[in-house]
Amino acid sequence: MTSTRLRASTAAPAAAAVGLLSMAAGLAVGHLVGALISPSASPLLAVGASAIDFTPTWLKDFAVRTFGNYDKVVLLSGMAVVIAVIGVVAGLISRRSRTPGLVLIVVLGVVAGVAVLTRPTAGPFDVLAPLAALITSAGTFAVLHRLGRLDYSRTGGYSTTGGDSDTRNATPAGDGSTGVPRRTLLAGSAVVAAGAGITAAAGQLVAGRSGVEASRQAVARIMPTVPAPPIPPGADFATDGSPTFITPNRDFYRVDVNLTLPRLRAEDWRLHIHGMVDRDTTLSFSDLTTRTLIERPLTMTCVSNEVGGPYISTANFTGVLLADLLAEAGVQRGADQTFTTSVDGWTCGTPTAALTDPSRKAMLVIAMNGEPLPIEHGFPVRMVVPGLYGFVSGTKWITELELTTFQARQAYWLQRGWGQRAPIRTMSRIDSPGPFERVSPDTPITGIAWAQTRGIDKVEVRIDHGAWQPTELSTEVSVDTWRMFRLRGRWAPGAHVAEVRATDKTGYTQTKDRAAPIPDGATGWHSVQFTVQ
Repeated sequence: MTSTRLRASTAAPAAAAVGLLSMAAGLAVGHLVGALISPSASPLLAVGASAIDFTPTWLKDFAVRTFGNYDKVVLLSGMAVVIAVIGVVAGLISRRSRTPGLVLIVVLGVVAGVAVLTRPTAGPFDVLAPLAALITSAGTFAVLHRLGRLDYSRTGGYSTTGGDSDTRNATPAGDGSTGVPRRTLLAGSAVVAAGAGITAAAGQLVAGRSGVEASRQAVARIMPTVPAPPIPPGADFATDGSPTFITPNRDFYRVDVNLTLPRLRAEDWRLHIHGMVDRDTTLSFSDLTTRTLIERPLTMTCVSNEVGGPYISTANFTGVLLADLLAEAGVQRGADQTFTTSVDGWTCGTPTAALTDPSRKAMLVIAMNGEPLPIEHGFPVRMVVPGLYGFVSGTKWITELELTTFQARQAYWLQRGWGQRAPIRTMSRIDSPGPFERVSPDTPITGIAWAQTRGIDKVEVRIDHGAWQPTELSTEVSVDTWRMFRLRGRWAPGAHVAEVRATDKTGYTQTKDRAAPIPDGATGWHSVQFTVQ
């Protein structure tokens, strides 16, 4: 009988499982090694962070607007789906030979390595994480692929004497159809799946055991040297549907580019003040706590806030005045930009005049609503500047402050076409009734208005495009905080539209012209439709 050379083919489901499990194993090992070295070394997180950096502004804005605080979860979930699909493809294109799948795995490993090494905080050992991921994925793929072929021959598909991809001198054992992998591949797959799960969990455990929460708890309650005055009665209309004047920490909005929270202990924190200054200065956390600590209520607003959007909150912040620190460092003439850097490499450019102005009272903040900063809001230290959107002022996890010029350096968002100075616009929002809510005839119309550093002078509401009606304003706490409004009346049954506009203390009334949030803040009147029953 003449020998026949035939090339066996692994069953499609088995091939897809081989590719998928190989990807999972590599990602799990890479994540664990990254956790041991540096969170930014994790291939998954590095690729995700690079994806954020290169995502067009319109798409980022859409993600924030659509998914809010869950935009990072959506991104990671989407990446997981894409990686799973690539793993399946790697398996399917390798049904006859493992070479195509291995080539695809190597390409992905190179991409992950480039993503890790190009992160702003990349260190010389960070490459070990994507390298470990690549070796694990390739090795797992080769082993599972081989097990599948062995199982195939044992089920009577081919009797092979050659390698795992060629069946030299093979004799058909039946009709030549694809065999079905059984015990060996199933056992190997189960081991890989379990190992990947355990390794990934270990990576998360190691990443979470950085001692940051223990450090935060050790800071305990921070007592301000100059406490904020008590919030006066009548500062909000919360019983009628406005927010409470002070936003609890758990409800304070969060918008940033971080897939995973930077973890920096208070005892390890240092701030280097340098550049166009007379004296280079390095401060520790204890240096800040021994200074005069000012507590102030401040309203913060994100530039991503659409008209009527949710990204505005108010808290009592405690910290050290930046004007005092910069005076000690000695700011040199011409330093019109203060360029700050986060521990994760994110950068921010702030007009120096806003930090050195003693009346604005910009701060390095270490506490929020009477407790150490939550990790997601910048523990151990962040910057807060009244009257400026956060992307030009609100550096969290700050570790470097350089006095320079706008011409010399461009910060993260300025490189992407956002505004350079970005003062917060005069705006207002209706909170109650909610959109399309059914209400009683005497339900008040309530909401908030803000114009940080200028203050709110009046707020007007009109119903069904009629005459503007002045509203009742809450007790003013500060020009740097929001102010609530309320309009009482008796509304006729049926559908209605309410619109709102605010006027600040400079006499400026917010425009009805709509503008998108990017590059320097949304404009327009907020309106809601509601039904009186």
